[in-house]
Amino acid sequence: MNASRILAIARRIAQGFRRDERTLGLMFVVPLVVTSLLGWVLRDTKDTTVRIEIVNSDQVVGARIVSALSGLAGDPANGIVIAGTVATKGEAIDQIKAGNADLALVIPTDLVATVTAGQRPTLTVITEGTEPGAEASQFGKLQKAVATLAGSLAPPGSTPALIPQITHETVYLSPGADQVDVLAPIFLGFFGYFFVFLLTGISFLRERIGGTLERLLATPVTRTEIVFGYSLGFGAFATIQVIVLTLFILNSISVPAIGPLPPFSIGLGVGSAGSPVLAFLIALLLSIGAVNLGIFLSTFARTELQVIQFIPLVIVPQGLLGGLLTPVNQLPDALNVIAHVLPLTYAIEGLREVMLKGADLSSRVVQTDILVLAGIAIFFIVLASTTIKREVA
Repeated sequence: MNASRILAIARRIAQGFRRDERTLGLMFVVPLVVTSLLGWVLRDTKDTTVRIEIVNSDQVVGARIVSALSGLAGDPANGIVIAGTVATKGEAIDQIKAGNADLALVIPTDLVATVTAGQRPTLTVITEGTEPGAEASQFGKLQKAVATLAGSLAPPGSTPALIPQITHETVYLSPGADQVDVLAPIFLGFFGYFFVFLLTGISFLRERIGGTLERLLATPVTRTEIVFGYSLGFGAFATIQVIVLTLFILNSISVPAIGPLPPFSIGLGVGSAGSPVLAFLIALLLSIGAVNLGIFLSTFARTELQVIQFIPLVIVPQGLLGGLLTPVNQLPDALNVIAHVLPLTYAIEGLREVMLKGADLSSRVVQTDILVLAGIAIFFIVLASTTIKREVA
């Protein structure tokens, strides 16, 4: 090997990077920006107050428990507030579904009889079941309050065995649902958006570099027609991609053992509480927006590497702020505002409503998310049509 030739090649690479200010920015500035954003999200996430709906089945003891919990709720350090009291579990579930309560505490009718018999009473806590991380924190706050409450209400000389134990129920999914079940809507939205954007951006750049776009602009074809034509062409492949991704997430095919290979399955096999067609529609609208965003941003790139450089600037922040790591309502106020102008936020929200909660088109949340995603797609179509410039590759 010749050391001078090796150094010459290395010097040429270094000079290429030195002349490409955008690549230098990607290497040294963007990682700091993304890391700072991640630290901001994780460090300044809001510790929200838990709204508790109490099912007061035992009017005598229940009134004392409600009064004691209300006293604990008066101290902000406990992080709880009493949203209200109802008579039945069904009413409490309705309050959780309506967003008026985070969880419900069910006081059993046989509480007094159980304690009198020297047995440990059981309280039931009902959560929504769609945010395991956030709900674990809420559940912990309630457990702490119940432990404090049991100590204050227990008669003198009572044994620790009389301190209530808590069982967990959920409105949606099941208490045993794993992370894949909960994250499936995020997988569908985020990965569909990411790969469609990447495919479109690079493909449209090749059209420009190869001179195809320049030749089209020399014809009577208008910029708007070009954008709609490319959107339709790329959109067809985006549709196929979303169909494949949706089928992979919602289905599972078992493959028997083949020779030395053990049996395995293809697909996640996640069940959708709502219509898979509606979930597909939401993911498709998001992908159409990604197609036109890719067309728009590719007009500012001259190489495929520069298209890829948009990923940490465009895709990663949407993943951090759109509900991938933490619920949007727990983000710091400034980031919460930014999150609500990002398409991925609305797509994940809509997909969660459909796939986890079984919502349909009558849901106001789903209607809003679909309209916003459609509006964003139209916005980027218009934006892309106004930024296409006649260039010679």
